Amino acid sequence: MKVIGQDTPRVDGEALVRGNSVFADDIKLNNVLHVKILHSPVAHANILNIDVSKAQALEGVEAVFTHKDFTTHYYTTAGQGYPEPGPRDMRILDSTVRFVGDRVAFVAAKTLEIAEQALSLIEVEYEELPTIFDMEEAMTADIVLHSESGKTGIHDAAHNVGAHLEAELGHVDKALESSKYVFEGTYSTPFVQMASIEPHISLTWMDENNRLVIRTSTQVPFHVRRIVAEVMGIPVGRIRVIKPRIGGGFGGKQEILNEELVAAVTLKTGKPARIEYTRAEELFAARLRHPELVTFRLGFDKNQILTAIDLNILENCGAYGPHALTVMSVTAQKALSMYKAPSIRVNGDGVYTNLPIGGAYRGYGAPQAFFPLESLMDEAASAMNIDPIELRLKNIFKVGDDIPIAKILGEGREGFPMVLYSTEVAACLKQGRELSGWDKLRGQKQNGRYRRGIGVAVAGQGSGIPGIDMGSAFIKMNEDASFNLQVGATDIGTGSDTALAQIAAEVLGVPVDKIIVYSSDTDMTPFDTGAYASSTTYISGSAVKKAAENCKTMILEQGRLLLDDTEAVIEGTFVSGGVGDKISFEDICTKSFYTDEQKQIMGTASHMSYDSPPPFNATFAEVEVDTLTGTVRVIKIVSVTDAGQIINPKMAEGQIEGGIPQALGMTLSEFMPFDEKGRAINLDLNSYHIYTAKDMPELVVRFAESHEPTGPYGAKAVAEIPINAPAPAVANAVYNAVGVRIKHLPIRPEVLLAGIGKAD
Repeated sequence: MKVIGQDTPRVDGEALVRGNSVFADDIKLNNVLHVKILHSPVAHANILNIDVSKAQALEGVEAVFTHKDFTTHYYTTAGQGYPEPGPRDMRILDSTVRFVGDRVAFVAAKTLEIAEQALSLIEVEYEELPTIFDMEEAMTADIVLHSESGKTGIHDAAHNVGAHLEAELGHVDKALESSKYVFEGTYSTPFVQMASIEPHISLTWMDENNRLVIRTSTQVPFHVRRIVAEVMGIPVGRIRVIKPRIGGGFGGKQEILNEELVAAVTLKTGKPARIEYTRAEELFAARLRHPELVTFRLGFDKNQILTAIDLNILENCGAYGPHALTVMSVTAQKALSMYKAPSIRVNGDGVYTNLPIGGAYRGYGAPQAFFPLESLMDEAASAMNIDPIELRLKNIFKVGDDIPIAKILGEGREGFPMVLYSTEVAACLKQGRELSGWDKLRGQKQNGRYRRGIGVAVAGQGSGIPGIDMGSAFIKMNEDASFNLQVGATDIGTGSDTALAQIAAEVLGVPVDKIIVYSSDTDMTPFDTGAYASSTTYISGSAVKKAAENCKTMILEQGRLLLDDTEAVIEGTFVSGGVGDKISFEDICTKSFYTDEQKQIMGTASHMSYDSPPPFNATFAEVEVDTLTGTVRVIKIVSVTDAGQIINPKMAEGQIEGGIPQALGMTLSEFMPFDEKGRAINLDLNSYHIYTAKDMPELVVRFAESHEPTGPYGAKAVAEIPINAPAPAVANAVYNAVGVRIKHLPIRPEVLLAGIGKAD
């Protein structure tokens, strides 16, 4: 291959480094109205009265909206395929607020300062209601958070269970009873925030044809169009959604967060509108990773082969449940697709509380799965006196294996049969073992204040949602043998526009600079479900490959007609006949436009797959524990990934290097405490500690040679897989260093010190 597997520069790279106007807010609109939201100061209350008269009277205020301005229509803000599998439990504005940060009202004014002043003039009388912050207590408390009629998809409103999950294959209880070894552990992961550099920002205006245009920082432009049309009560055809460059999404922008608000302003006033979240709003009013309390029971026979896996999930949805069912489904599906056991079972409940809303975040339930699973696998290895790597190698799925859980459990829906056509977990572990110095470091005796340890974890993910995700592409040829590639796929900074251009260029036999990419505009590009579930390369890339092949077929047909040679073939960028005649791509296109065989050379295609081949990863972490302070410093991370054929190595490496600090943040520093009233305490990046460049350990990133037969040119996904394994690898390394098993993230110095005291 000439283009696939090469470090091709990004197609948008020059525009980005030059600081050109490419992001959502890089546009100047005349007479734009600035929109600000009045967020609830209380965690649970009925709004008895809301007086907006003073705000409306303020000079420069154009509109004020309260719950009285909207119908009782319930919807979901989850940017997912229709029909969305989660609860429809939210309104644009409601007469009941359910967390500190819930929307009470919003205003539109001529300046941001006036809008903020108007918020202070709105007078609200609240009837405070009892609150519930603990997800275990929520299921038995005499408090019901969602009792209104009209809401759909809630599993058990009376017990605050937004979503429920259960599945079993085999006989788990019987298998555990007859197992030689049984290990059980309960672990938890916390609320964490995506902390994208670019906050949520959306702009709207009416175009010259009186159609609503939404320019927004989103991962899901087509879902935005559908949901805004629904809640505004206007036809889809009256809406155009434009997705420009995105300054980070990580799942947080798989949400219809504020697009409906600015749409309401523009539809009412006829004027452009703009909303931008502050960093504080991002932290308390956007979306967070769902905390989960997860219990695993693992049964092994005398040969350390798994006999059963029993999984119980308790998920904190927060006040609403847009992703309640699907995140929990992924926790189960990914965990139970890693190791082969004849009997498996999962039970899960997604529970409402009066805390901020859980949403999509990179990994989407898988990090919550692999921290407990890989921690317990290490505990089992220690108890059974077997090397942790060897225990994993004994039990992983192999090529040709059927993955039973896939048949019965998809993302909120019934699954599809899945056979594993490619896996290089063993190769990942072998490489990582060598690169990390595992055998040397593992057995070193530790003493003194600073103690080092090494840990390992493996993880899987998926490549799109089988039977649901669909991408499409259109490609047309120009007279200079350049090609316009139009895709609905959403580049959120991952470089997917470049990867798709590489796929098209490889098919057509032209350089990448001959592929002109235009993506994510609901008027101008074909449909795509959007950038989530690690789907773009696998799903949208397959659509691009098909479209380019169709276009190439048409080039050959036209070349044969122009040469009058039915046996002519494509050679490079020429169609060559049998007697030495040949015609260039340029001439084929030009003559197709202007001669007797006039037509546009083009190709279109769509792609949906019932397969979702898992990429795999092995992460090795070397840590240093300060036994005086309880702090943990990560010295080195070795991350080896099986992502099939790598389309662009530098971009893929960037994906791995970007996922690791997010995982380390959840492991060691990111935490969202709330006070007794449910108010978030950490509301800026000085107090909410994401991992930064100065915190980073040495990174060693490698890829295993692999080929996925169902993917475009053998590719699988790479975007989410690196975030899943670092947390358990670090926790396992801490145990190796000081003998303390951490079961609740983040790792806190006081907890570690208490454990060291007991261990010593």
